[in-house]
Amino acid sequence: MNNFETLHTSIICEDEYRLAATIYSPESHIKGAVLMGPATGIKRQFYVNFASFLAEKGYGVITFDNRGIGESISGHVKNSTASLQCWGEKDMTAALKQLQTAFPNTTYHLAGHSAGGQLIGLMPNAKNISSVFNVACSSGQLSNMSKTHQIKAHFFMNFFIPLSNLLFGHTKSQWVGMGEPLPKRVSQQWREFCNGEGYVKTAFGNTIHQHLYDDLTMLSLWINASDDEIANNANVADMLSVFTKMNAETLTLTPKDYGLHEIGHMKFFSRKSEKLWEKAIHWFEKHTD
Repeated sequence: MNNFETLHTSIICEDEYRLAATIYSPESHIKGAVLMGPATGIKRQFYVNFASFLAEKGYGVITFDNRGIGESISGHVKNSTASLQCWGEKDMTAALKQLQTAFPNTTYHLAGHSAGGQLIGLMPNAKNISSVFNVACSSGQLSNMSKTHQIKAHFFMNFFIPLSNLLFGHTKSQWVGMGEPLPKRVSQQWREFCNGEGYVKTAFGNTIHQHLYDDLTMLSLWINASDDEIANNANVADMLSVFTKMNAETLTLTPKDYGLHEIGHMKFFSRKSEKLWEKAIHWFEKHTD
């Protein structure tokens, strides 16, 4: 029997856009509250087991679907004006505000998966976050990947995305096992970010004119896996270089050290990897006032 409750709710962003969300509320004393930042094109249901685990350990959690994804689609995905930038500036910002409303007078933490950790510097209220626990979070720079994976990545980024957007008005990412269908502007920015250095840094002075990447100083732990072709050590370092003042620790996990066949980019959050989740608890406990 669970010692927490779940509430399916909505988040209202500053531009009145409505996001689908789920709040996990422990029945006992709240130790802290965690914003689950999702990876690109990944629905909040993917994080149910991880969020439930955190709630069982006494942490309030909010998960959500970014606009244009899952239950946060208004109309057809091809008509969505969502971008990676607005996911950080508007969606994650509103989700943190909702977390603070649901769990007042505690400490707030980010559990970021890939894009969910990359975009924190776009949140105007990011300084309300006490600590960051990032998984598979890197710049995704194509040139830093292995030659074998570069072929796959270039095909997806520089052939599949433009062609799919041209033919369908959005990216059919599900056809190549890359999550949910993506709004056109999301995949376009994703492509631009991964073809350059420093991910979001490629848009500074172009579409991004205000950010906190040079101001965030909270403690952070960046976990990647030795079998992750995307968030390899070079790309983690590349992403960290954008956070010029962030106090960061890094940890690379080797699957066999934990009796696992695979961790990669996605499977940290798999039920099979539950033994890894204690690392999140230990991190949050260290950085909870």
